[in-house]
Amino acid sequence: MATKMILDCDTGVDDTMAIMYAALHPDIELLGVGSVWGNVDVPTATRNTIHTLELVGAGHVPVAQGAAGPLLRTPNYFGYHVHGDDGQGNAYDHAPVGPAAPTTAAQQIVEIVRANPGEVWLVPVGPLTNIATALALAPELPELVAGVSIMGGAALAPGNTSPAAEANIAHDPEAAAAVFRAPWPIIMVGLDVTMKVLITPERRAVLDAGGPTAQYMSRIMQFYGEFFEKTTFGTWAATMHDTLAVAAAAGTLKIRSAPNVNVEVDCSGGPSRGATVCDMRGIYAGFPPQPGAHCQVLLDVDDSIADEVIELIARHQPA
Repeated sequence: MATKMILDCDTGVDDTMAIMYAALHPDIELLGVGSVWGNVDVPTATRNTIHTLELVGAGHVPVAQGAAGPLLRTPNYFGYHVHGDDGQGNAYDHAPVGPAAPTTAAQQIVEIVRANPGEVWLVPVGPLTNIATALALAPELPELVAGVSIMGGAALAPGNTSPAAEANIAHDPEAAAAVFRAPWPIIMVGLDVTMKVLITPERRAVLDAGGPTAQYMSRIMQFYGEFFEKTTFGTWAATMHDTLAVAAAAGTLKIRSAPNVNVEVDCSGGPSRGATVCDMRGIYAGFPPQPGAHCQVLLDVDDSIADEVIELIARHQPA
């Protein structure tokens, strides 16, 4: 059976790839997508999400606009310097898109999950504001979902928005804390693995040789890869952060190491605000069980997932 899934995206470049993968994979049934602020403002994220779905022939999937800022309305910030002013590497094709769904992202989550109890994976790959809001609307959600696969956090790796914190968690630590506290099964797909699975120039060439959808994906990655060349890797390469969370939920990611540990989010005002504090003390003994732990923290995965994703997108031809 296909994995039923709701994505929640702040649609920049890597979100675009994640949406394409979820919509095109034959073993994933994408039931809905929510937009959230983060990489870009929420209207831009909504437009980019609808545009991506229409590109891959999945314009029927409802897209509900979500939160425009964090729960506590603290000052927010965006990732235009990473994803471009349009969230598409400054290469958006200005195609008109259809309307968003007539509901909020949080309400859409609640409605879809209640209609499919025990079957739906939530896959938030932006700030966790919409997920925390849905949880407040329906406290029974943890009993109704199959699990939550989060692109965010870092266990043993450094942060990327501060020395300690990963961007999606740091954007709304209070929302993240509520999500990590809730008693649902969580997969934390953090920087420990997402900084190691890369779109190299060789992999990008497969996109260039593919259909129009793949070529669009390649174009919007140019600016994104240049950011990582300047700040991180010293050579052109693009991370595919969000797609790994989709693959983890769908069971298509080959996982080598993923201990089940307790995780808390630092909501202080100090330099570690937004950090995911993972209890890794069992590392020396093979991670014995921890009472109350319900978060599988990915530490090592097979990077062949990058080739599988690229090939799937490259094969797509518009109807």
